[in-house]
Amino acid sequence: MTRTDRLSLILELLSERGSVSVDELVDELSVSPATARRDLDTLAEQRLIKRTHGGARSHSESFDLPLRYKYGQHSDAKRRIASLASTLVSEDSIIGLTGGTTLTSLAEELASRGEFDGAADGSTLTVVTNAINIASLLVLRPRIKVVVPGGVVHSRSFELTGPFAEHTLALMSLDVAFVGVNAVHHQLGAMVHDDEEARVNRLMVERSKRSFIVADSSKIGRRAFVRIGELSAFDGLITDAAITSAQREELEAAGLTVLVAEAA
Repeated sequence: MTRTDRLSLILELLSERGSVSVDELVDELSVSPATARRDLDTLAEQRLIKRTHGGARSHSESFDLPLRYKYGQHSDAKRRIASLASTLVSEDSIIGLTGGTTLTSLAEELASRGEFDGAADGSTLTVVTNAINIASLLVLRPRIKVVVPGGVVHSRSFELTGPFAEHTLALMSLDVAFVGVNAVHHQLGAMVHDDEEARVNRLMVERSKRSFIVADSSKIGRRAFVRIGELSAFDGLITDAAITSAQREELEAAGLTVLVAEAA
């Protein structure tokens, strides 16, 4: 396991538990106490965690992993999900993309489609996104019109949130929105760790004719700080084949259509 992998896993453990001890990290990561302490010190220096006597804790219950630590997690599943989601995007449509690594994979999938890489004789696809990393990726394609709503950049997710973003989105009408989440629960709905992110995501769903939760199966059954909306607010969930039969039955019983990106 590389040091980057260890740091990512430590942040994930903190996201789930709220706190960890050096002894726990020694057991779970198979490292020495000195290595565990150095890793915690590194994350504390980056202001991602708070050091405690004998361990560390997250900053708050709305803790989320910085985007740069998420790219390697479930990457194959995210690519398959992105490929399936891309099939729901037609030319001349107006789509919304929130932030997150799975949505970044979807943006990469759209950027690779040949019909969006021709001469710019009028855009064939309009993408509204509040994620500045996604906007910078898609703006290079001449047949994709990129619309960014404005707002304050969230340092962890690269998403624009706040009144400016909300005001601009309220003026728009979208064909389909793809929404990234931190958790999908059959009773609690689609959830994220940040309340401002939740408001922007909720508004994007409300302004769209159709909307889909885009999340790998590790998010299913989990809880996060604040709800974007009940499952009935969405047309479907796009996830990977690791979803269990029980999870799928619970979500479908709650009224959500589940689209599964099968393994190759």
